[in-house]
Amino acid sequence: MKDCMSDDMKRKISEHPCYSPEAQHKFGRLHLAVAPSCNIQCNYCDRKFDCVNESRPGVTSEVLSPQEALERTTRILEQNPYISVIGIAGPGDPLDNDETFETFRLIREKFPEITLCISTNGLLLPDRFDELLESNVETLTVTMNAFDPEIQKEIISMVYYGGKKYEGREAAELLIQKQLEGIEKAVEAGMTVKINTVLIPGINDKHIVDLAKKMNELGVYIMNVMPLINQAAFADIVPPTDQERKVIQDACAPYVKQMRHCRQCRSDAYGLIGKDLSVEKQPRKKEFKPITISKNDEKN
Repeated sequence: MKDCMSDDMKRKISEHPCYSPEAQHKFGRLHLAVAPSCNIQCNYCDRKFDCVNESRPGVTSEVLSPQEALERTTRILEQNPYISVIGIAGPGDPLDNDETFETFRLIREKFPEITLCISTNGLLLPDRFDELLESNVETLTVTMNAFDPEIQKEIISMVYYGGKKYEGREAAELLIQKQLEGIEKAVEAGMTVKINTVLIPGINDKHIVDLAKKMNELGVYIMNVMPLINQAAFADIVPPTDQERKVIQDACAPYVKQMRHCRQCRSDAYGLIGKDLSVEKQPRKKEFKPITISKNDEKN
């Protein structure tokens, strides 16, 4: 694949701790938990927001308003100037929450040089893509676990889209269609795209190399094969060993660059990767209940 990346984007990648293994030791990231609503239900996902003792995706000690997110950003950047990336990764799906875009607007106005990043399941990526461009988001992560609907239907139990609930193969086909369409649009627009893929033994482990080949065709920059955290409907599945994951990463590497230093961060993580300061320094200010149904579809 021809390298059409601008010098400015190459510099930003070199300073992005998730996209560059060298950057993880020098540059930090700040996740802003402003997006509680989610529009799909993955069988490995158990989103307990008010849980400071767990360190995994989908967990935060509080959900922030956009203004609170700006205040937190201002405070943390003053104390930790090595942070180069501001990201929104939940605890739900950022694109299912209007607060995501208001937060980006506030951050961009005050910190125009910071790199903005988002992590999404991709269902609404084509629908809200223009808003991402307007927000100057340059690095994008899409969680994609399969492009075969027969496999995907085993990983998700439902999808909410356009005021309708989808299940089974229909849900899987819809999600895959939107993910592929959104990834293609992002690459064509010059965004740097990362794919997160949860390695689920017995379900998608034999499919991941084919997924890597597909991502190569689309021009994805980097792929992060993450080990299953066995919980929720997948509580009885034994997670892959480090060696099992490495074998798959090595098999995928000829097709897509592999991220091997992921620590499966919380939705409110900040600091260097592997040295999350959020649990230690962020006090819990308010109580709230988990939201598992899309706010946008719940209204319909």
